[in-house]
Amino acid sequence: MNIQRKYSLPNCTLILEGLSDVGRATQFQELRPELSILVNAECYLSCYQQPISGGREFFESLVRAVSGYAQEFLSFVPNPQAHNHESELVELQKINSNRHRLIIHSEAEGEGFNSNAHHGQQSPLEIDLNTVQLFDLVEAVDQFFADSQTLPELCLELHPVTKRYGGTSQALIQQAVPATLGASSLAAAAIALSLIPVPQVRPPELKPEEQQSSTSIPTPTATPIAAETPGITPTPVVAETPTPIAAETPQTKLPVKDLETLLNTVPEIVDPSQLRALNRQVYNQVHPAWSDRSGLSQDLVYRLGVAADGSIVGYKALNEEANKAIDQTPLPNLLYNPANRRIANEPIAQFKVVFTQKGVLQVSPWRGYATTPEVVGTKITDSNTVKELNRKLYSTIRQGWSLTPTFKKDLKYRVAVNQNGVIADYEPLNQVAFDNFRETPLPQMFESVYGSNVAAPNNKEALAHFQVVFKPSGKLEVTSWQGYR
Repeated sequence: MNIQRKYSLPNCTLILEGLSDVGRATQFQELRPELSILVNAECYLSCYQQPISGGREFFESLVRAVSGYAQEFLSFVPNPQAHNHESELVELQKINSNRHRLIIHSEAEGEGFNSNAHHGQQSPLEIDLNTVQLFDLVEAVDQFFADSQTLPELCLELHPVTKRYGGTSQALIQQAVPATLGASSLAAAAIALSLIPVPQVRPPELKPEEQQSSTSIPTPTATPIAAETPGITPTPVVAETPTPIAAETPQTKLPVKDLETLLNTVPEIVDPSQLRALNRQVYNQVHPAWSDRSGLSQDLVYRLGVAADGSIVGYKALNEEANKAIDQTPLPNLLYNPANRRIANEPIAQFKVVFTQKGVLQVSPWRGYATTPEVVGTKITDSNTVKELNRKLYSTIRQGWSLTPTFKKDLKYRVAVNQNGVIADYEPLNQVAFDNFRETPLPQMFESVYGSNVAAPNNKEALAHFQVVFKPSGKLEVTSWQGYR
């Protein structure tokens, strides 16, 4: 299946076309498909009438050059990565403070210049951009890197520029980037911080039980500090004469922060009903994203921090194997994007997540439920209305359940409908119901109303809740909801 991704700004539109790796995508057709094989990339600029296009080599060179030049422009530290015409198909050159030249060498196939067999004899394509157009291009690249479902294996690593390219400059102090250039916010902070002498940093001494754990929480700060990252040993920084550092753009990997430190500074969500709802959101994020469930030598156990809207804001490995095998889980790709919002003072819920050796996902509140949780939202309680909705729901499910059961145990669900009998929410209540939900008509019923099986449940109106049981014998039971047990 051909897949297209579009990242659009007022002065730049980036369109990627490609295919999905069938082996990785067949299990979760209800999700937004992953573009893992790039066939063609097109870049439309407002100052140039034709698109610039090419394959993967062209696209990778474009994002490296654009990001490297943005790093150089914002920090005033020369970055050779942006001007490497010997090995790159794309480079950028500064004309003046408001003019920038995008150069595409002839090896890249494009609509905008001749692409015959004599590559070495062609003249490169040159396009002049103003600063606003440049940063629309930068923002389009940032949108690509923020999209975890497009070329997920392609990441950009920006490194501090060596000292020979450094040197303080008065221009650094005088530079002012317009607020409308959204991509520059983190980088501007890095510029300001680069003027402050770096203090001595003494790596914290970890307790024995924490030495084998990994912790990951992205934070919006633009200046990296000593971070607990699996496989990387923090190096003490010795205070010297301040040297300008390369500014980071939002698509670079951000520092990590200890999960327990965060939990000590924000309120914790403990309400059982809210925890139950968040438990579902965590499962619904992690379960479909866990594509490779083979090769685990033992269970991987993690402690998760989750914001009130369901965003995963941090995780911590709780056993040595979980620390080593973090890349075999989807957790690194599910962390929220810190560029979208800050989590300061937001309450955090904690969950235990287990990727079992048998390929079963388990999610539960870290401290359990203090009391029996309840369904959140207004409920329909009129007995006559509930009986009529019960009858309608039974009839609808019975007509849609035509498959011969292959499961051996009862599938139990909580199903909610509005006053018209339209499905508004459904929730598996046991593991076998999670594993075999496709054998029921519930996901099709939900998707027919909301357009997606992963849409947020309708909780804006009063609902009637029922327990629905699909039995291996083919019998269906629909009873009034009596609460979680």
